[in-house]
Amino acid sequence: MVMTQISYPKKLVIASRESRLAMWQAEYVRDCLKKLYPACDVSILGMTTRGDQILDRTLSKVGGKGLFVKELEVALEEGRADLAVHSLKDVPMQLPEGFELACIMEREDARDAFVSNDFASLADLPAGAVVGTASLRREASLRSRYPHLNIQPLRGNLDTRLGKLDKGEYAAIILAAAGLKRLGLAQRIRSLLAVEDSLPAAGQGALGIEIRSGRPDVSAALAPLNHPSSAMAVTAERAVSRALGGSCDVPLAAFATWEDQDLYLRSFVASTDGQQVCRAEKKISIKTMAEADAMGLSVADALIAQGALALLPPR
Repeated sequence: MVMTQISYPKKLVIASRESRLAMWQAEYVRDCLKKLYPACDVSILGMTTRGDQILDRTLSKVGGKGLFVKELEVALEEGRADLAVHSLKDVPMQLPEGFELACIMEREDARDAFVSNDFASLADLPAGAVVGTASLRREASLRSRYPHLNIQPLRGNLDTRLGKLDKGEYAAIILAAAGLKRLGLAQRIRSLLAVEDSLPAAGQGALGIEIRSGRPDVSAALAPLNHPSSAMAVTAERAVSRALGGSCDVPLAAFATWEDQDLYLRSFVASTDGQQVCRAEKKISIKTMAEADAMGLSVADALIAQGALALLPPR
């Protein structure tokens, strides 16, 4: 039997959005790779994506999640970069041909965070209080539980959103806890929303590393950064979303956690006003990515059987 020797790259370029959070994530991956391969020259190519430029409209109206990754994929395709680091919740459920997720790193806190300068929790907000969110999933959950609140769109990177809160444009905003914690802003979190009240988005809190297909050298170099239990959980979540056409214009949640050897997957699809909700869950023992994917498809089928497709926009 002939063993194929894979040589690790002597140079790696990481494509990243230029927001502070995206650069933190790219720098984190860079530092991990430098520890693994001290002789490798690892650098970051910062880029501004269409998703960063269009801030006056919701993502669902201007092209969805792909706006945050397209320019990075072009850099990979042209050979200007070897890998791209993404917040996995921003990555489309189906990658373009010729690209693959080579690695899913250990997940941070996947919960949503309540951020406010004047109130301690959602329950403390008075009727008519303006709450900002960029997510239809969060919006549907909020409208269902707190119909007396005024839910308004909130775009921009994390610092921009916090700035709008501090200027008094919102009484409170809902953000991913992971981003706040990664940037050392955990003190801005007034309370964490229980997953039972605000089920996270597929992939929330996890970093995914995308590469061009056919790069076994890069894939092998990234292998030590892959976190199998996080990867299986996220794979199950993304399978649900993929089956239901998950995008920024779909109020869909999917979140999986481990309970001993069992993976517990919960999901919902809702109408934007939060008045109609289909829910499904499953808990089984799995050991492979293929089983995780099949589990997600099974939960998606359960949602479809409840009428979830009627809540989704036409494809």
